[in-house]
Amino acid sequence: MRRSEVLGLKWDCIDFDRKKITIRRKLIYRMGETDDELFLDEELKTKASVRTLPLIPHIEAMLKERFFLEQYYSNLLKDDFDHTFDDFVCRDSFGKIITPNYTSQHFQIVIANNNLRYIRFHDLRHSCASLLLANGVPMKAIQEWLGHSTFNITADFYSHLEYSSKIASAETIAKVFSNDDESNLKK
Repeated sequence: MRRSEVLGLKWDCIDFDRKKITIRRKLIYRMGETDDELFLDEELKTKASVRTLPLIPHIEAMLKERFFLEQYYSNLLKDDFDHTFDDFVCRDSFGKIITPNYTSQHFQIVIANNNLRYIRFHDLRHSCASLLLANGVPMKAIQEWLGHSTFNITADFYSHLEYSSKIASAETIAKVFSNDDESNLKK
């Protein structure tokens, strides 16, 4: 998911019974002339960005834990818990919405603290696509998973990663030629 899609996720987008998650809005930070504001936008980058994905068991467990923690902190903090953004998934332990800037900054802290190579939060999408492709997931399925508007966008971004499929193709061609050579030798 894009950062704005993650932050725009509300509990109504998660169907624990059917094991699905729907991406249909985004939360963006807009700098104004006098004040900066968070803005919830129901219109995503493209029509294909609105998508329903399977709820992966590991993510489902994390979301359920987050849901119960919110209830716990709300009961514990009572009036000090911020209920302004109750429908949103990505909030801190005081109920405040997690902002796009905080997400990017905190992600860099996690990267540094774990001695990982620098990447941007958005690069996680590329990592996901690369892993899917390396494990034999078809490009069309990756397009749908990422919410790209066309197959060509996905193919343009990730076709260079399909080298292993080129090797498999080359091996197939080599086998065909070797079979042809053997057939010619028998004649």
